[in-house]
Amino acid sequence: MGMGRVEGKVALITGAARGQGRSHAIRLAEEGADIIAVDLCAPIDTLEYETATADDLAETVEQVKALDRRVIAAEADVRDTAAMRAVVEQAVADLGRLDIVVANAGIVTFAPVLEITDTAWQDVIDVNLTGVWRTCVAAVPSMIAAGNGGSIILTSSAAGLTPFRNSAHYVSSKFGVVGLMKCLALELAEHMIRVNSVNPTTVDTPMVINEPTLKLFLPESDSPTKEQFGDVMQESHALPVPWVESRDVSNAVLYLASDEARYVTGVTLPVDAGLLIQR
Repeated sequence: MGMGRVEGKVALITGAARGQGRSHAIRLAEEGADIIAVDLCAPIDTLEYETATADDLAETVEQVKALDRRVIAAEADVRDTAAMRAVVEQAVADLGRLDIVVANAGIVTFAPVLEITDTAWQDVIDVNLTGVWRTCVAAVPSMIAAGNGGSIILTSSAAGLTPFRNSAHYVSSKFGVVGLMKCLALELAEHMIRVNSVNPTTVDTPMVINEPTLKLFLPESDSPTKEQFGDVMQESHALPVPWVESRDVSNAVLYLASDEARYVTGVTLPVDAGLLIQR
């Protein structure tokens, strides 16, 4: 077996208990990275879908261990700078370094602009944008101090590059992530720390594929199916697919994390099945 593409590196991933975050953890571990897996593992009141649990996070840990990589799991809230700093400090002490940050934790709710509640707006901005900033603020000092460069990947969205109805708070947060990414890329370049974003279309994860979301997109149906939802989603893509899989996004994350992308910084990388060219 050859050297993995991120062999000997350590990756911090937020929102790692399930969905894209778990997939990123596994994909990077497959290519040789040790993993720091962080997730809130608690409910957020404004969400209509179930959030990840401690059991979900434990499953991510098991899958990374099965790949014979070291893994540290922590239940921490990206909205809490002190908690994130503590996780990074402990993990770097235990694993010896930090090379890759995947700020992936995110949430979504849907409502017309004038019907978004104060708390719904705040929760989405706090997790999706401020939480990404806090994750970077917690992680970057040790990367700078180590002097090994590094790669930071922020999870934005196709909705960080083009607007969608009924999601002004989500769109605003994801546009904000792109702006944050570009500023970080500028400021961290002198340390050979690269910063980029991935901008996926709909991904087949529990955040999106759930009953409340299906009912929102298919209001005329009493018990909407995933297949019906897929038909609606497919119309927005140039490629004839309803959504992408988490692993498709993970492959983009892996590329940006690896030395293959050593001079790629400040870019948005859509994994969008041609959504952006279709609009």
